[in-house]
Amino acid sequence: QVRLVESGGGEVQPGGSLTLSCGASGFTFSTYGMSWYRQAPGKERELVAGISGPLGITRKYADSVKGRFTISRDNAKNTVYLQMNALKPEETAVYFCNASPRDSTYYAPNVNWGQGTQVTVSS
Repeated sequence: QVRLVESGGGEVQPGGSLTLSCGASGFTFSTYGMSWYRQAPGKERELVAGISGPLGITRKYADSVKGRFTISRDNAKNTVYLQMNALKPEETAVYFCNASPRDSTYYAPNVNWGQGTQVTVSS
């Protein structure tokens, strides 16, 4: 059974940093592309970043986060991370991870969503 558990969210001031973690189980993590999405109140869920498997050679970022966010993975720990720097109030959202077995669309959601982790950027 596929399971994704996000953690690391919290409240941070504008310009601050957070690192999110997503622990995965129920599938062969190293062979899957992994991704982070976010959903703000009243808005659709959107792709934040994706990383290909197994070595993470290819990465994709939303234009709005390029240069500030970094996605990475640790296959030994079945975990994907999202390092977020210079956070903005408009990035307040619930952040989710997901997985894809397809190389061509490694950043697309293909498994059930976890509960997400809340990130609040506020002064």
